[in-house]
Formats: sequence, C-alpha cells, structure tokens
Amino acid sequence: MDAASLPAALELAAGGGAGLSPEKRAVLGSSLLLLQRDYRFDRVWFWGCIQGVRGAYYIAEGLGPDRAAPRSRLYSLNCVEWSLLPPVTKEMIAQAEQLTGRFQGDPSFAYEFSEINAEDAEKLIEGGKETSIKEEIRLVATIEQIDRAVGIIPRGAFVKTPLQSVHENRNFEGLSFTEAKKLSSYFHFTEPVNLKNKTLLEKADLDPSTDFLDSLEHDVPQGSWTVQLEKGGTVVVLRSLLWLGLTFYHVPMTKQYGYIYFGNGEKNLDLPFML
Repeated sequence: MDAASLPAALELAAGGGAGLSPEKRAVLGSSLLLLQRDYRFDRVWFWGCIQGVRGAYYIAEGLGPDRAAPRSRLYSLNCVEWSLLPPVTKEMIAQAEQLTGRFQGDPSFAYEFSEINAEDAEKLIEGGKETSIKEEIRLVATIEQIDRAVGIIPRGAFVKTPLQSVHENRNFEGLSFTEAKKLSSYFHFTEPVNLKNKTLLEKADLDPSTDFLDSLEHDVPQGSWTVQLEKGGTVVVLRSLLWLGLTFYHVPMTKQYGYIYFGNGEKNLDLPFML
C-alpha cells in the first residue's frame, strides 16, 4: 500500500486483526518518506511484515516511473533503519522453496543444507556453490513469491502504453459496487501466464491497455480467495487462503486500494485439502 496514505489504509485493511502499533505507524510515516527521498524512488509502498521467532521484518518496496519494472525491496528491523535486499533470482527462489519452518528474524542467520534436501545439497556442493543459505536470501525470495502469487490490483488501475511500459491510470475512479465484488475485476500485478494461452477469440473483448494481466477468477486452487464487505459495506476486502496474512482492500467508486501482508512467510500447503 502507498506510504503516503498508510494510516488510513491500515485502518481499512485491519479487519483481520493484524496491524501496527501507533508508535510503529508514526515512525513509518516519517522513515518511508525519507526512504523515498534518499533512494530517489518515484513511489514507495509499505509491503507489510514477516514475523520471525526473534524479531520481525518490515518490508518496503521502491518503484520507478514504469510500475512493471523490477522493484527495489528493503527491510527494517525497527522501522527506522532500512537495508536494501539483493535482486531476486530463480536460483534464490528454488533454494527458498526447500526451506520450511519459521523465519528467525536475523538476516545473517544461515540455514545449513542439512536442513534442506540432501540430494539438492549434494548437487550444489559438487558445483562449488555455497553450502548454506542466509535468511536474507530466503526473505527476498519469499517476498517475490508472495508478490507473484497474491499481489493484486483492481482492473483499470494501471494502463499499458504502446511502448510496453505500465503507468497508473489517472482516469481510474474505482470499481463499481457490483464489479468490486467479482474476482474477475482484480488482476495479478505480475507477468501474465494465463493471458498468453488465450485464443484470439477469447482476447477479442479485452482492452489491451487495461486487460494485460491475469485475473483472479482462474486461480488454482479454486476457492483460494475470500471476498467480504466490511466497514458497513463500504469496503471490499479480499484475503488469500494460500498465503495467510495477505489482505487487499478497495473502496468502490474511489481510488483507494492496496494490499498488505502480515504473516510468518509460510505458504499454506494444506489448502487443497481444506477446500
């Protein structure tokens, strides 16, 4: 969610019980603005918090003019001092997927390969690669996984130009109350997968400037999202059952929307058996 409107946004997304203390909100309000100035970001989003055993990681994302470009990710242990995370790679994600259990809350903590998969560890050792993974690497890989799987935006909030860059749609005035309750009105804010497999006939009714992403209606497994009306029916809230702790909110007929994550950074692998 946008750092500039953080206090109001946290109130709208607080229906699930997660949130920040007044002290943390006040500190973040100042430090995120300084972060945007120091790193010269076009926009800063407060991504959320991953709770570890001994501490919590507060995550922010810095964006440039092209909203689809790779984002800079930073973490803080106290909401004041921020550290830049390394760019994520496929290898990092593959390594992080082998890890289970809670985060420790210490970015220098090393997961030994004995805690992962013996066969994968042997291959990495033979290749002369590191025999352990720092929690900092697991952190950035987990953030990337969550953004890809459940980072969402309303339909029409962003537009794609003929030059293939993505910008915020200045004409976006929010979804109607009817459309806001449909999963098809929300898109994954990441590289589309299902869209590329659609036929020309299926794409005929799509607007290439706004319908350039995958919608939530075809997410697997079906039922991985809950849609609720809160605040007296004035706010539409979507929650992910796949990554528990991810909350998206949108106030219909307004530009207010965003998502935030408050969780332990573990995927709900039991979801297919719970539905």
